[in-house]
Amino acid sequence: MRIPELPVVQHLYAQIAPGELFRLLQRNLGRKTHDGIYTPRLVLWMMMMQRLDARGTLASSVEQLAQGQLDSLLSRCKRVREKNIALSTGGYCQARQNLPKVLMERSVEEILQRLFHRVSEAKPGIQPAIYLLDGSSLQLDHHTELKKAYPPAPSRHGESHWPIVRIVALQEAETGLAQQPCWGPMYGPHAVSEQALAEKALDREPAGAVIIGDRNFGTFSMAYAMYLRGHSPLLRLTKVRAHKIMGGPISGEGDYQVEWKASRWDLANHAELPENASIPGRLIARRIGRGKNREWLYLFTTLAIAAEQIVAWYGRRWNVETDLRSLKRTVRLQHLSVQSVDMMEKELLAAVLAYNLVRTIMCLAAQTAGIHSRQLSFTYAYNIVHDGIGHVLAAASVGEQTQRLERIVRLVSRCRLPNRKKRRSFPREVWGRGQTFPSRGRKTK
Repeated sequence: MRIPELPVVQHLYAQIAPGELFRLLQRNLGRKTHDGIYTPRLVLWMMMMQRLDARGTLASSVEQLAQGQLDSLLSRCKRVREKNIALSTGGYCQARQNLPKVLMERSVEEILQRLFHRVSEAKPGIQPAIYLLDGSSLQLDHHTELKKAYPPAPSRHGESHWPIVRIVALQEAETGLAQQPCWGPMYGPHAVSEQALAEKALDREPAGAVIIGDRNFGTFSMAYAMYLRGHSPLLRLTKVRAHKIMGGPISGEGDYQVEWKASRWDLANHAELPENASIPGRLIARRIGRGKNREWLYLFTTLAIAAEQIVAWYGRRWNVETDLRSLKRTVRLQHLSVQSVDMMEKELLAAVLAYNLVRTIMCLAAQTAGIHSRQLSFTYAYNIVHDGIGHVLAAASVGEQTQRLERIVRLVSRCRLPNRKKRRSFPREVWGRGQTFPSRGRKTK
């Protein structure tokens, strides 16, 4: 699947990220502004398009620029006015490398806030904000700098080949928009846990947000971190942990008022916790599933709403799995082809921003149709935007182009997912990787 450019997304990007925003950020950071071809605004857009393009090469990005497809994002420098834009990739490559990471971080943070504000304006009254918390991992190319910063996974045969990055993301439950993630090494002497990364990610969330996490995040340290920041945790617990909080076995379904106290293990492994740390809240026990597949669900929360609503909110947690799949596959985050830590972080930020722009288009389309954005297929919407590119670019005027863009948004609003009345007839299992090849050994003399 190839997307040379996304006129709909480009139009949204031009509105959300005007040139003045980047000039203001540069002045605030004490950096000089210039009106060359590869301004930070254009470089960020081209990096995002590389993430959405199946080919995603530097040459294809520069080719689009030379053909005039990105004129709306260009500055008015001399070479632009003379239409003297070279097809060589050297200028763009240097601009990517020279783009200050701190400027890109501030730009992405500001643009994400504007995207969230743009979507929330059309849907007032959605309170509180609900975020889905989960972690994943990314592969990097095998380079010395990357291998040192993000060591590969160990195995019984020694060290594996690909450097691995651990990443923790927060997705907005209503729209699927992703917050700026946190990342760190997954292996090695400086490895970080998902819980440690999650605590850093919580600092970016608005006070009063509901944070939904699975059993991996259902620990006292995570719940206490959310509680201190003014968030409402909604965490799934293991059976053993739920029974310890209750002080004994749980015999039946119920909604119990509890006080979750830090254990000796928590205090020994988390020096920041006070000795009397505790969280007043509720422990909800429910049986879920059908027939022989029924199992216990234990939830801890500080929310003061009906237990049925809390269980229903936790049912949204599965959305984060499909969101991460779209984030990794559609914007090709599962493997980043970079050679330095600095470029890895820039590519990661660009990928998250590209994903959110497409998600915003889906939200606007859902509002047009009067449906929930989760009812739309991300893949179908992605394909419709791709297929409508040529028709939009062929418009003779700006007004006609706008009409055709609106038509694409209406088409996206019809990309509804099917309503399955029955459960899937096949289990959701992980398939094997197939036959393996023998490892290449050293030649013996």
